[in-house]
Amino acid sequence: MNPIHLNDVTKLLHQEAHYLDTQQWDPWLNLFLEEAEYWVPAWKSEHETTSNPKAELSLIYYATRAGLEDRVWRVRSGRSVASKPLPRTQHNVNNVMLGNETVIDGVQVLCNWTVHQFRTKPQEVEVLFGRCEYDIVHHDNSLRIQRKKVILLNDYLPAMLDFYSL
Repeated sequence: MNPIHLNDVTKLLHQEAHYLDTQQWDPWLNLFLEEAEYWVPAWKSEHETTSNPKAELSLIYYATRAGLEDRVWRVRSGRSVASKPLPRTQHNVNNVMLGNETVIDGVQVLCNWTVHQFRTKPQEVEVLFGRCEYDIVHHDNSLRIQRKKVILLNDYLPAMLDFYSL
């Protein structure tokens, strides 16, 4: 197995941001393995997030990619009232670095992110920001996301929150 380099994972994270900003849902979903976990923990206190998505509150939690696929279906079908119309987003990923956790056939990746979004109907601009932890692995000759944990630092939200905002 070839080693995973920082430039390659940075490219993957920039690709993910591009797919979200251009609402290319299928290519975005294909970045994730079928068994990929997607988790946005809630805050327990000023400086501590929840640590167990199965036993504690989460802002978003999907144990597999099927949960993300369902959200995409709801957005596409118009059944997500909160997502009509979809905001225009701009994802910025920075401070990408390899983490210290062991990942079988892959690496842990840490980064910071900012999302600017414009909600067209109320004509409001929102800025969301935080940190991410990814487990990135080799799969079928490409890099794929096995786990994504999003730490939303400004979790007092004036509006709806969904996958396209993170």
